[in-house]
Amino acid sequence: MIEANGNQLILRSPGRINLIGEHVDYNDGFVLPAAIDKSITMTLRKNGSKSRCTIKSKGFDSVLVADLYSLKPGTEGWHNYALGVLHEIQVLNPGLKGFDCEMESNVPVGSGVSSSAALECGLAFGLNELFELGFDKLELIKIGQNAEHNFVGTKCGIMDQFASVMGKENHAMLLDCQSLHFEYIPIKLEPYRLLMLNTNVSHNLSTGEYNIRREQCEEGLELLVKKYGIESSFRDVSMKKLDESKKELGPIIYNRCSYVVEEIRRVQEAVAALKNDNLGLFGRLMFETHRGLSKKYEVSCPELDFLVELAKTEPQILGARMMGGGFGGCTLNIIHKRSVDYFINKVSVAYRNKFGIDLSYFVTVPSDGTYLIEE
Repeated sequence: MIEANGNQLILRSPGRINLIGEHVDYNDGFVLPAAIDKSITMTLRKNGSKSRCTIKSKGFDSVLVADLYSLKPGTEGWHNYALGVLHEIQVLNPGLKGFDCEMESNVPVGSGVSSSAALECGLAFGLNELFELGFDKLELIKIGQNAEHNFVGTKCGIMDQFASVMGKENHAMLLDCQSLHFEYIPIKLEPYRLLMLNTNVSHNLSTGEYNIRREQCEEGLELLVKKYGIESSFRDVSMKKLDESKKELGPIIYNRCSYVVEEIRRVQEAVAALKNDNLGLFGRLMFETHRGLSKKYEVSCPELDFLVELAKTEPQILGARMMGGGFGGCTLNIIHKRSVDYFINKVSVAYRNKFGIDLSYFVTVPSDGTYLIEE
């Protein structure tokens, strides 16, 4: 373990859930994420060198050693998230020097709760504090996003990093992904709980298909902008315009774009439902979102669809949907607290019988964003 001294700090950086607003953050939409109580704990200290960086992950039982003056993509998955952060910081501020980092995570990897953003934002946040680099929170968020763009190759939106840094206990954040204006929305769940069911599958399509979906939306929007002379944003696209252009767009592009337009509307309706303490309506909108993600955006998979369909048969579940990039990962369920154990047992048996896979699960709550434990 790293020994404590005056050049050390310890922090926690959380994963996130997204209550509603999936795959619209890169389409200038609205999203409703929250940081969660699953996090990466990082201990960082200066090591006195000019450029040698050592990052040890207990969960992955591996060590990344990098030179700040010779950063290039690595071969192991999680390494590139860290290397990307170092690269983006180097571009913006030459004040970074050698450091050692140990990290331990209880954020479920591959479950759609963005362990990657937790890593990126935690490392950027910690290095900013340790070396007094002067970045504000929005700059740290963008460092994390750009790391994913430039080193990982995923053209993600800004939601994951935003939620990880800006989270607030017992609140979600209505984030306008066009202006980055946001509003904290209180979440009054009692007597319900947020239950995550992890399919424990990954169909290895997420990065490539994610980028394809983004390109398809851009292609559709470009056609609509030229046809109607509107601003280049899905905010200015109506279902009427889409329906009028269905033949020109073709069935696939039409479905992608119509999902985005409908989901932007759903997020606004969902926020109104939360403000009116109408969890029933919120849950129905979640089911609608899953249907769109499965049928129109086509980023679900049989395992996710099975879990959501089973949730529909449980009266104590108000809403459920796949969450995250898709093709695996988790479903998010709003379930009455007295039915959590019963439903977990029921769904675990059914899922095992159907797919031969053990389901995993956890209950989570909206929590604070990245923060220092001690210096």
